[in-house]
Amino acid sequence: MTKIVGTHPPYLSPDYRSSVLRAPSQPPVVFAADPDAIELTGPVFGHDELGALDADLTRHHAGEPIGERIVVTGRVLDAAGRPVPGTLLEIWQANAAGRYAHEGDRHPAPLDPNFTGAGRCLTDEEGRYRFVSIKPGAYPWRNHHNAWRPAHIHFSVFGTAFTQRLVTQMYFPGDPLFPYDPIFQSIPDPAARERLVSRFDLETTVPEWALGYRFDIVLGRTPTEES
Repeated sequence: MTKIVGTHPPYLSPDYRSSVLRAPSQPPVVFAADPDAIELTGPVFGHDELGALDADLTRHHAGEPIGERIVVTGRVLDAAGRPVPGTLLEIWQANAAGRYAHEGDRHPAPLDPNFTGAGRCLTDEEGRYRFVSIKPGAYPWRNHHNAWRPAHIHFSVFGTAFTQRLVTQMYFPGDPLFPYDPIFQSIPDPAARERLVSRFDLETTVPEWALGYRFDIVLGRTPTEES
């Protein structure tokens, strides 16, 4: 995939403190590998096949999760605007109080016993996907004094091989924390930054049930974190 200058954040962004520790300081090591051992003909699903409810994060437990129900939909497209069908998308997020269902999250916000915050689906023949979830809350993250992350959903996009994976984040329109978030601001081009912000979509909104947001992922143009 060809990178567009200014679209992707640099590996080293000093205001984002953990990147100082994670950014590579040496050139990559090239090694030989058996192509048959790593190249696959389809996405890697993990230990289980995709389930009927994997894309509905509100139905993974016995009760209803707390928070504002949302529908997130969009398309995965290549750089020429063509749909990318059969692509495995995974998402993960905090709950409505801004807390992840993970033992490493010690933020003093309530956990929701009916919300785990992870889902997955395959794009259809037109590259479309659809998730049902709860709008995540902002949360503190100790990067700097009084640091808070804007509400966001993490997206993972798998290609046709285990080594082909892109990770990005989707934000919500009008968030007042954008100017103060060094992760969002690490993207040099303001126009590229805006491509991470979903848009409210009345057509996706389900009357008396859930607000709808649209978020398209364009390979090569949507800012991503590459590892």
